[in-house]
Amino acid sequence: MANILHIDSSVRSTGSLTRQLGGELIAKLKAANPGTTVVTRDLANAPVPHLTEQMIGAYFTPADKRNADQAHTIKTSDILVDELLAADTIVIGAPMYNFSVTSGLKAWIDHVARAGRTFQYGANGPEGLVTGKKVYVFVASGGVYSTGPAAGYDHITTYLRSVLGFLGMTDVTFIVAEGVAMGEEAVAAAVAKGQSQIEAIAA
Repeated sequence: MANILHIDSSVRSTGSLTRQLGGELIAKLKAANPGTTVVTRDLANAPVPHLTEQMIGAYFTPADKRNADQAHTIKTSDILVDELLAADTIVIGAPMYNFSVTSGLKAWIDHVARAGRTFQYGANGPEGLVTGKKVYVFVASGGVYSTGPAAGYDHITTYLRSVLGFLGMTDVTFIVAEGVAMGEEAVAAAVAKGQSQIEAIAA
């Protein structure tokens, strides 16, 4: 039985290409494996809290030494880490907002990047502990950033590849729908390209 963790971060509940395409991939993966379970985190409609000084303090306090307040503070982070570690496949919807990820997705990353749980430092430096996962990231952007003069403004694929890799997730596929602010034809072309990639993944 496969376990999918689905992370949606678009603030748009309707008209979101990352929600649409991510949902289409999950539907195909479930159809191919009817026993698949899906855990969904909608970071727009049910946001996780941003980091606080209290959270950081709890993160770096050994579990057996945390007081009741620290245990309560770290509860959400522990749940999110457990969900990540339990998943075989992670599907992330990551629309580009101001050249980077949404604040909701950044908050989720801050909760799951945990020393001792999702990465550790050893004699050879940092080591990711979230291994053996397949990650699909759906990106949507109004402009074109994969090539051309605006390529340097893409801080989504570069950031996510780096932080996911740091945590041990190196098998990452990006499905990018770009140029969607350039008219209906551009949107249709971006969706068609994304759906073609989904068909290839699910084949």
